[in-house]
Amino acid sequence: MGSAADLNYSKKLEEMAEAVGAAVAQSGATLMFGAERDYDSLSTAAARGAKKNGGLVIGVTYNKGFSGQLEPLADAIIVTGLERGGGRELVLVQSCHGIITVGGGSGTLTEMAIAYQANIPIVALTGTGGWSEKLANQYLDERRRVKVQTAKNATEAVKKILTTISKTAK
Repeated sequence: MGSAADLNYSKKLEEMAEAVGAAVAQSGATLMFGAERDYDSLSTAAARGAKKNGGLVIGVTYNKGFSGQLEPLADAIIVTGLERGGGRELVLVQSCHGIITVGGGSGTLTEMAIAYQANIPIVALTGTGGWSEKLANQYLDERRRVKVQTAKNATEAVKKILTTISKTAK
């Protein structure tokens, strides 16, 4: 999960997101991402990294139908019929065993809140700004459901999320 292109993220953040996708693929896990119809995102960069490394990539998009610029990197696209701003993000996050965040604006904040409410593990890549940085090492409220873990790089993030998922699945 991460910033959309309209937040003008840096090439460095894009490379970090792509490295996350590569690490997910190399681990043998499936990458789920928000398949945008009209612009790039860090989530899409992660999909590119996963696909370049032979990973299985599933995109979740908003609205209905397959018109517009759907990400060609996805092995499958789930069309939610829902809008941005909560609906699509709900389907995306609820389809994940854990999420990794890079940077992030309001959409990433929504995704983190959904994961938190559903007790889905969250790892935030530090040094990436946005909500990942603001919520690193914190709980979202006093219920203390899921602490946002941190990682300094893609390999560490994927290792942490997979370890946490395996512990919580028991």
